[in-house]
Amino acid sequence: MTIMRRFRTLLWVAMAATSLPAGASADERLVAPAGLTVDRTVVVMRHGVRPPTKAQPMPEGVARDPWPRWPVAPGWLTPHGAAAVEAIASADRAAFLETRLLPAHACPTRIALLADSDQRTIATARSYADGLAPGCALSIEHHAQDTPDPLFDQIDGGHAPLDPARAQAAVAAAVGPGGIATIEARVRPLLARLDQVLCGRAASATSCGIAREPTTIAPATERGRPKLRGALDRASTAAQILLLEYADGKPAADVGWGRVTADEITAFGAFHALEFAMLARPPYLAARNMAGLSPRIIGWLADASPDAPTLAMIAGHDTNIANLAGLLGLHWRVPGIAVDDPVPGGAILIERLSDAAGNHFIRAAYRAQSLDELRAGTARAPYRQRLPIAGCTARGIPGLCTLDAFAAKLNG
Repeated sequence: MTIMRRFRTLLWVAMAATSLPAGASADERLVAPAGLTVDRTVVVMRHGVRPPTKAQPMPEGVARDPWPRWPVAPGWLTPHGAAAVEAIASADRAAFLETRLLPAHACPTRIALLADSDQRTIATARSYADGLAPGCALSIEHHAQDTPDPLFDQIDGGHAPLDPARAQAAVAAAVGPGGIATIEARVRPLLARLDQVLCGRAASATSCGIAREPTTIAPATERGRPKLRGALDRASTAAQILLLEYADGKPAADVGWGRVTADEITAFGAFHALEFAMLARPPYLAARNMAGLSPRIIGWLADASPDAPTLAMIAGHDTNIANLAGLLGLHWRVPGIAVDDPVPGGAILIERLSDAAGNHFIRAAYRAQSLDELRAGTARAPYRQRLPIAGCTARGIPGLCTLDAFAAKLNG
C-alpha cells in the first residue's frame, strides 16, 4: 500500500479511534500458544511526555499567540510524564509477574535497562524502573546526559552511512505516485483546520500558520537522513506539540489556546505518523538507523547464559519505535492516538517463546496508554495488542518468527 493510500486510512481511523474506550479492542491477555512459554521480553519504549525540544517551539509567525509554559526545561520529562511512565511500568509489572519474568518477592537481578543520553530518556528509564520494581535500586546503562550515544542514531552519527540513491528510492516508494505534492493536496482541509487552531481569526493571513509553505523532502546524504520540509513537516511538529499539551494534563485553555478538541488532536496526529511512514519506516532506512540497537536486542533474546536478562528495556525515541515497526511491519491503533503514531511511554514488546526442545520463537506486541489515560497519568486499562510480524510464520502461527528469521529482519 502506498503512503498516499495509507494516509487516507490513517485519517479515517484516527477519528474513529476516539470513540473507543481505553483498551476496548486490545485488552487481551498475551498468553503463549500451547507448547510455548514466554521466557524473555525486550521492551523498546518511547520516552514519556515532554515539552517541545526548543524554547521557541516553532518559528515566529506559525502561531498567533504565545505558546503555553511548561514546568521543566525544553525536551525534559515532565513530572506528569514521569508519573504516567511509572503507572504504565506498574501495569507492565503485573503482566511480567504473570509470565514469571520478574520475581514476586525480591528485586530482579536478570534485568537490563538502557537509555539514550537525553534527560527525558534517562528520566523515563528511572521512572520505569521505579514502577517496575518499587524499592529496588536498578542500574541504568546510559552515556552522560547530553553526550551523544550513537546506538540511538546511527545514520546522523555517521556510524551507518547511507547509500543516498537507495535512500531516495526507499522514500519515493513510500510516498508513491504523484509525489509529496499530491499527498499535501489531499490533506489540504486538515492543514487548514490546523491553521485555524494555530492562528484563530488570523488563519487566513499569509503571515500566520503552516499551510502556506509547500512541502518538500530534502534528500538523504551519506551521513544524514532525508528530511521533511514545509507544510507537512510543520504540521507534524504542531500536531505533536498539541498532543503533548493535552497528555501533560494542561487546562483546556492551554491546549491549543483552547481552540482544539481531543478528537482533532487525534486527527492531527496522522501528520506525525505520516512523517515516520515516509522517512523512518522504509526498511532500508530503518535497518541502517537501527544498526546500533538491533544487535543489543538480538543479543538479549539469544543469550544462552544462565544469568542472561529475562527482561530488558530500551528508553529511546519515537524514531526508534518507527524504525523497529518498519522492519517488522507492525501497525497499531491506540485509542485517542492516530494510527501508528508512537505514543509517549508506548512500547513495542518483543517476546521470546521457547518450546520443550529449546527452540526459540519471537512475537511482537504494542503496549501504550490511551490519550485519556496519559492525560490522567494512569494505566488502568492499557492498550496491549499482539501484532503479527510481517512475512513470518512458525509452528503454523502467522506472524510468529523463528529467532533466526527475526534476526534477519532486524539486520535488513
